[in-house]
Amino acid sequence: MKGLYLIPDKTNIEESLQLLKTYQGAYEYNDFFLPDILDDKKKQLEIIEYYAKVRNDFSKDTMHGAFLDVTPHSTDRRIREISELRVRQSMDIAKEMGLRGVVFHTNRIYGFRDAAYLKNWKETNKVFFTSICEAYPNQQVFLENMFDEAPDVLRGLAEEMIDYSNFGVCLDYAHGAISGTKAEVWMKELAPFVKHMHINDNDLKNDLHAAIGEGQIDWKKFHQEIELYKVDASVLVEVSGIEKQVKSLEYMKQNHIYPV
Repeated sequence: MKGLYLIPDKTNIEESLQLLKTYQGAYEYNDFFLPDILDDKKKQLEIIEYYAKVRNDFSKDTMHGAFLDVTPHSTDRRIREISELRVRQSMDIAKEMGLRGVVFHTNRIYGFRDAAYLKNWKETNKVFFTSICEAYPNQQVFLENMFDEAPDVLRGLAEEMIDYSNFGVCLDYAHGAISGTKAEVWMKELAPFVKHMHINDNDLKNDLHAAIGEGQIDWKKFHQEIELYKVDASVLVEVSGIEKQVKSLEYMKQNHIYPV
């Protein structure tokens, strides 16, 4: 599902809506992932009501779900319980709004390749996200590479989840670029499972969330990889604020970068 996504800029909402209209895009909401918001139903409703006043259709939109300390693969039962609560709270908001999908993180320990840990991560997440996909059949669940060192573990889970049409990978290309594994390897390995993407720029060392074209990522190569591996996914330009969004989109348009 090709399509452009932006984070709404509430401080410049009219400009934000116009930019969305110009590029025929959709929103990805970053308003709901903090624990204090997840525990405050009144605040959630205020945010939803605000967006409902300026946007009459949420069906193509997505949101970033809870990710801070969320580890459903933990061997600690209490941590698993609160992680499940946060994920389900996120999914409930998406269901209430009628959103297309929700992004969560892998939240693996970077570089920890212990066989038992990786086996538990895959098996526990398979059981967990199977239950989530079955409980929320009308929402997509996108699992994003965080600071994973290589794509093999996420790919392994995606292969296990292939029968669930509402589960897919959110490939964060910028995270891949600083992982120690070439970004192209991430694209190649995950391409069959990628349904959503996050892109922004960096110096190939730090997760900077810079405007597209401001850093060291080779965006023409990114576009070539999209075509080579036949990726058909929606893309969030994950930068905040109108200025950085406009700069990113102008660069992408001038250089014919997917999906602009």
